[in-house]
Parts: sequence; C-alpha cells; structure tokens
Amino acid sequence: MNITFLGATGTVTGSKYLLTIDDKKILIDCGLFQGFKQLRLRNWTPLPIPVHEIDAVILTHAHLDHSGYLPLLIKNGFRGPVYSTFATRDLCAILLPDSGYLQEEGARYANLKGFSKHETALPLYTSEDGENALNSFRPVPFNEEVSLFDRVKFTFLQAGHLLGSALIRLSDGKTTVGFTGDLGRPHDPIMNPPVDIGNIDYLVCESTYGDRLHEQTDPLDDLAAVINLTVKRDGVVLIPSFAVGRAQTMLYFIHQLKQKSAIPDIPVYLNSPMAVNASEIFVKYHAEHRLSQKQSRETCSAAAFVRSAEESQALNRKKEPMIIISASGMATGGRIIHHLKTFAPDPRNTVLFVGFQAGGTRGEAMIHGAESIKIHGSYIPVNSEVKELHNLSAHADYNEILGWLKTLPSPPKKTFITHGEPAAANALRLHIEETLRSQVCVPEYKEELPLA
Repeated sequence: MNITFLGATGTVTGSKYLLTIDDKKILIDCGLFQGFKQLRLRNWTPLPIPVHEIDAVILTHAHLDHSGYLPLLIKNGFRGPVYSTFATRDLCAILLPDSGYLQEEGARYANLKGFSKHETALPLYTSEDGENALNSFRPVPFNEEVSLFDRVKFTFLQAGHLLGSALIRLSDGKTTVGFTGDLGRPHDPIMNPPVDIGNIDYLVCESTYGDRLHEQTDPLDDLAAVINLTVKRDGVVLIPSFAVGRAQTMLYFIHQLKQKSAIPDIPVYLNSPMAVNASEIFVKYHAEHRLSQKQSRETCSAAAFVRSAEESQALNRKKEPMIIISASGMATGGRIIHHLKTFAPDPRNTVLFVGFQAGGTRGEAMIHGAESIKIHGSYIPVNSEVKELHNLSAHADYNEILGWLKTLPSPPKKTFITHGEPAAANALRLHIEETLRSQVCVPEYKEELPLA
C-alpha cells in the first residue's frame, strides 16, 4: 500500500490522498484548492494520474475543500463510485451544484465587467457538472464495514466536525490506515464528539489549529458584546459564514441570546440559499448532533431566510441595525462579497469572522488589518470594525487533537500531518512527537510514501 499526497500539504485546502493497493487506486477526499492564486491554479492542472485509473473516491465530509473537485474529476472521466455518509451526500447535493453556479456567475461577471486577465473567463465547472456528480454517490451508514474490492474494506466513524463528517478506517487485510478528515471538538455545543478510530498502523491527521489553543471564554458572551456594541453605533453586524455547519451554529447562538434578552430583538437574515437548504438538512439529521428535532427547528427559525437575488440586494438598502449571516465564510465568493461592498466602508458596522481564514483570502486579509479589499476588480475601503471570534471553531485545537490521539489503543506507527498552514503542521508534529513519542511526518505536495 502506498499513499500520495495530492493536496492539503502546506495549506488547509485541496484535500486529496491517493491510496494505491496493488493495482487499485482509491482517492480519499476530492477537494478544491482555495486561497492564494498559486494554490487555486492547481485546480486547473490535471492530476498526476489519469482520472479513469481511479477506482473509487471516499469522502470524509461535504465541505468544498474536501469534495469540491468531484464535478471536475467526473467531467474529466472518472466513472467509479463516490462513497460518503448519507448526510454528506445530501449536503453535497447543495454544495456541488452551488459551487458550479458561483463559478459560472464569477466568469459571467468578469466577462461583463472586463476585469478578467483572460480573453474569456471560464468556470472550472458548471452547476450542471455539480448535479451530474451526484449520480456517482453511494451513501453508506456510520459504523458499517464496506467491502471495496477483494480484501480492501473501510468504515465511516463519527468525526464530530459537521453533519455527516467521518473518520475513515481502511484496511487491506495487512495494513490499516486512518484519516481524520476534519476532526471535531469534544465539547462542541452542537456536534457529538469524535469517536475512537481503534487500532491503526498509519494516520493522516489534520492540523488546522495545530499551533493554537481555542479561547476558553464563552462564545455567547463574546458574540453578545459584538452585537450590542454595533447596535449602539446604529450599525449592521455582517457575518461571513460557511453555509454548512457554521451558519447553523450562529443561528443557535443568536437564538439563545434572544431568548435570554442578552441582545436587542433586531432582524436576523440568513442570506444564502445554500445555508437555508443546509439548515433543513440540519433538522433532518438531528440524531447526529446534540440538539433535539424541536431545538433544531427553533434554531432555524431564528432568522428570516433570504432566497432570491432581489431579496439579497434589498438588504443592502436597509438602514436599521440588523444581523446578516451570509456565505462564504472566508469572503471568497457568494453573496457576502456584495454585502462587503456596501457595509465594509461604514465605520458604524462590524464584519465578524467566525471561522478559520486561509491565507490569500479576503477574510485573512481583513483580520490582519487590510485597509481595503479587492472585489470585482475594484478596491473597497474597510472602515468597519473587523472582529474575529476564536472560540467557535469546529476544528480541534492541538490539545484536543492530542486528547483524541490518547484515546487510541496504541499510537500509530507513523502519523502524517496535513491540512494546516506550515507553522501549524510543524507545531502539531512537535506536539505529537514530544507527547506520544511516535513517528510523525509532514509530507510535501505530490510526495509518495509506502505504508507497510
């Protein structure tokens, strides 16, 4: 068994790990690269192997940095099955067509306004490609061993990061390898904690927060403080949020704050069709998280759902205090960038980031003090207050990762650190080496290593 690291090395995006077992090839995750242009250009570069040689894809979860390359893989000739959990399949049914649509709209707008460096801007793939990708999905339940071919089997186990998010345990009968995907937190307010993955020989482990500890303050108190201060300025709280997972967490917190009368009863808008649909799936799969079906419905009723483009545009004309939750979470695209053009220049407003910001994104630039951000070919001044809540992450910090690793019956022979910026990956490597006294490796992009 060999593994080739085709993404999520030196960055948190583009997760792709190719397992080669005899003459079979299995791709674990199939994510888009995001952030810096040099990373995004990798999406346009063919994979180092012909896609028709890949026999199967197994997804840890639905976020686009883990699933968003699938439509292009299938468009380019992949014909095998895509295995996922049921909730991941349902979320991908929202995310993948929407990803194609946003790319089509981005190309259309670039051509209309003439700010593309290319003669004709083209989408990486289309909404139709996203729809077509769904035909390849083969959803399976958690904790059910699936036979891929001959002696190769895998199992999904709850990872606690997102609805449907899974640890993967895969064995060829001689060697067992585990993948964390994105590892959840033991005390997340909504998601159940990640489970024990059992005895494994090798582990591919994420390191998003490998060099940080999450703040121990109460996120409700921090969120209330931001909202109340902004309302006193007669401003708008604009929350760039991942449509799947984080948007539902924000609704839950805002609902709690309003029930306690800890914030004024100002309008709340969930302005992302994708987030609206994901919220309905959040209710459907209530057995996979801590909230009851009733609590899930109450959470989703905390905001007015904005579906049409006309309704979205109307929000930019409103003058009174309000809270707008809109995708994308790193301000890389979607309706949030239109809101930023309107609200970021006004010092009364607050732009509140509630998730990880990858290098090269608008979100990362804003939290590091950018005085302006480039949107649609023009620079928009950032005069609003920019805040970041550090204690809302759905990723385990390094102490929580170590705590999870300590639950394993024995340390893996070797742990491969991925899905982190270089400093975070190296810091987690040191933490694991010093704490567990086991072998750790931070692989390079396209590096191939034996698992034996």
